[in-house]
Amino acid sequence: MLFVYGTLMPVRVMELVRHWKLQEKEHAAVILQATPELESQYVELLESWDPIFSQTAHYTNQWLDDWVPYPTRLPSHIEQTVDALVDAALEQSRTYVDQLAQLTERIAAVSTTLSKTVISHSIRESNYYIGLMSAYRQAVNSPGNSRQRAPLLQVVPIGGHTLPPLPYAYDALEPYIDEHTMQLHHRIHHQSYVDGLNNAELQLQTARNTGNFDLVKHWERELAFHGAGHYLHTLFWYVMSPYGEGEAMGSLSNQLRNDFGSFAAFKKQFSEAAAKVEGSGWAVLVWSPRSRRLEILTAEKHQNQSQWDVIPLLPLDVWEHAYYLKHQNKRPDYVQDWWNVVHWSYVNERFEEARKLVWVPF
Repeated sequence: MLFVYGTLMPVRVMELVRHWKLQEKEHAAVILQATPELESQYVELLESWDPIFSQTAHYTNQWLDDWVPYPTRLPSHIEQTVDALVDAALEQSRTYVDQLAQLTERIAAVSTTLSKTVISHSIRESNYYIGLMSAYRQAVNSPGNSRQRAPLLQVVPIGGHTLPPLPYAYDALEPYIDEHTMQLHHRIHHQSYVDGLNNAELQLQTARNTGNFDLVKHWERELAFHGAGHYLHTLFWYVMSPYGEGEAMGSLSNQLRNDFGSFAAFKKQFSEAAAKVEGSGWAVLVWSPRSRRLEILTAEKHQNQSQWDVIPLLPLDVWEHAYYLKHQNKRPDYVQDWWNVVHWSYVNERFEEARKLVWVPF
């Protein structure tokens, strides 16, 4: 029934995502009510999903509020917006279902018939949406789909950047990255970069409209700092996964061996570079369309002392806010732990797209 809505399909999918996430939020609350025997760590695990599901549902509401009043004039970027949100929602639900399945096993000895029924129902309902949306993604990505032949480009309006939803719960990366750090990092720090970027864009728009560029130097710096912070963090969330995959795979694995000699040599250089960034900053694996090679770069803050004309593939945030609560001043320990949550299949997909871009070598 999903595939009969024509040009309104993206709106229908977004409505389903909203219902899906609100339902999972409700199910998590019902499980807590039905299982008073849960130990504190399991209570905290279920409670950690509430802000994730709420934020994703809120994100869908923001788009629907813009789209629904004008169903005949939907923006050109709508399909890519929907696809990105569906991918995040799917990753959330797969992690959620996996945690519920593990929870069922661990409380089997003390659980009641009611608690087993409630958890089983929650898993079944989430799996229904996982199947439904997976089928949707498969259909839109099929070779015969017109969207494959003519991809649409999303345009963010000036001052219109938003905080992307996490594709997993805040505690999903434990024990390597703790829940409290993830909450502060995503909700507070990343949101501040989104706000700063939007403000800088609007201030520069005002300067263009008024012809008053007295503060252009300041706002261009703000644009660079907050913009780089927003874009790198958006990528950072997606290159991590609760299901760390150990080593690079596919064509990226081959390219790493070609450019660094071995995966171990790449990992050693990346770890050393990340540990030795001066002050706050990043280590980033990038693809250079001009030299046709992978490189490891570092950046102070988000944008200083780095290189242009490259495509970031795998960023690691080494600002203290990314690790200090758990690792204190032991940045190398944080770097070592981080390797356990790298989402190599996502990085490989990004590399496959990046390598299609070719510049004339000089």
